[in-house]
Amino acid sequence: MASDKNLVPQHADLTPDDFRKVGIDERKAEVIQRESLSAWRDSWERLRQNKMAMTALGVLGLIVLAAIFAPMFSKYNYYSNDLLATNKPPSLSDHWFGTDDLGRDIFVRTWYGARISLIVGLAAAAIDLFIGVIYGGIMGYFGGRVDNIMNKISEILYSIPYLLVVILLLVVLEPSLGTIILALTITGWITMSWIVRGEIMQLKNREFVLASRSMGAGSKRLLFKHLLPNAVGPIIVTITLSVPNAIFAEAFLSFLGLGVQAPVASLGSMINDSLTGWLYYPWRFLFPAILISLTMLSFNIFGDGLRDALDPKLKK
Repeated sequence: MASDKNLVPQHADLTPDDFRKVGIDERKAEVIQRESLSAWRDSWERLRQNKMAMTALGVLGLIVLAAIFAPMFSKYNYYSNDLLATNKPPSLSDHWFGTDDLGRDIFVRTWYGARISLIVGLAAAAIDLFIGVIYGGIMGYFGGRVDNIMNKISEILYSIPYLLVVILLLVVLEPSLGTIILALTITGWITMSWIVRGEIMQLKNREFVLASRSMGAGSKRLLFKHLLPNAVGPIIVTITLSVPNAIFAEAFLSFLGLGVQAPVASLGSMINDSLTGWLYYPWRFLFPAILISLTMLSFNIFGDGLRDALDPKLKK
């Protein structure tokens, strides 16, 4: 039999102080190490880290400012022409972007054309936002028979050829800037409505909606105070990406002669007018084409960056 001395556990001289955590202050365990950020501020911080998106935003800001103020720095008027100065090449001392076949200054006309493109794009996006959010919100919230009927209506409108709608409108109405915006928005809101519908259908059975309903909130309050604010991320991204689509559509219609009419010119009509002599006078084609391409590219890059910043799945 082993002696009693062998039954004594080893390290019997250890005390509770020997098991104290070293290097950790328990009083600071609950201290918040990082500043609390709201969802919008967190999205803005992640957007700021996207250099491509911020560069695109800066380019868009410069284009908007130039479209507003650049013609003021030229001594030439939008409508003035000089038949003795036709098709002049770009010059730092005179016509900065050259002149067209009627002697009109391309610099001034290009920035005025950018104004029209931006107005069309932003106006069409705003109308798409207003109609699409309300229509899609009603579809997604009520569901059932209401959703089926409204969704079928939007599918029928979406199936109508876009160019056919535009031509019919221009036959019935006088070609103008308002007619172009109307033509772009007749079916342009449908994509927005489908995106809003999908978001609302995902959100309407969440706990916060059920809690608000149990407290007596009506359908209008639930839709506009709880559901739509929580779907604002995809809505903003869709709006950002719909602006370049509207700008391209306006340029395309003006290129076909279905847009704004002379003497008013947009970037699309300027490109159309320059095709007859673009091999001999490339500057007439080059500057409007570069500007419209740069505008659309910047909107798309910024929209992609905004989508990544607002997507909670991409948080690190």
